[in-house]
Amino acid sequence: MSLTLCLFESLEAGVDEAGRGSLAGPVTAAAVILPLGANIPGLNDSKKLSKLKREKLRVEIENKALAYSVVNIDSRVIDKINILNATIKAMHEAIKLLKIIPDHLLIDGNYFNKYQNIPHKCIVRGDSKYQNIAAASILAKTYRDELMLNLDQNFKNYRWNKNKGYGTKEHREAILKHGATKHHRKSFRLLNKQLALNL
Repeated sequence: MSLTLCLFESLEAGVDEAGRGSLAGPVTAAAVILPLGANIPGLNDSKKLSKLKREKLRVEIENKALAYSVVNIDSRVIDKINILNATIKAMHEAIKLLKIIPDHLLIDGNYFNKYQNIPHKCIVRGDSKYQNIAAASILAKTYRDELMLNLDQNFKNYRWNKNKGYGTKEHREAILKHGATKHHRKSFRLLNKQLALNL
């Protein structure tokens, strides 16, 4: 099933995030404006695509988009203002960095604070319905994964090259053994009770 290009026949930015539920690393948001009539076969929710497919689509999105931007909000800010506010902050900053001001915003999910005077619509599972949101999903995911691979070089114990900072059993065991890093979200429950009791 092909995704709908856009909701409005105008300059429309799709906005999505990656890393919201991670225990470590930033929350990353991307905003993408595709030209009317754009055709990028294979666009879909980034979580439904292979790493190789995401990387190929990233190049095509960047080449075909009228404008795009990607923003990271790090763990210190997340701990200070909470993950929901940090996610919205990342989205707002991504929209602000677009070289073209969009007429409308399509936001993946069910919550968003209005950005300036630009009309917006929240769409649950929008990354599997609209091309511009799917494109934003892919950029957010690939940029964040790349950042986590780079961070992994200095924090090998946590295997961020594999788990990208998410709360796998292996990751939680590493936190228990080695402690939390400056990239961990201290406001999150880093260890679940079951793991702590078993070890």
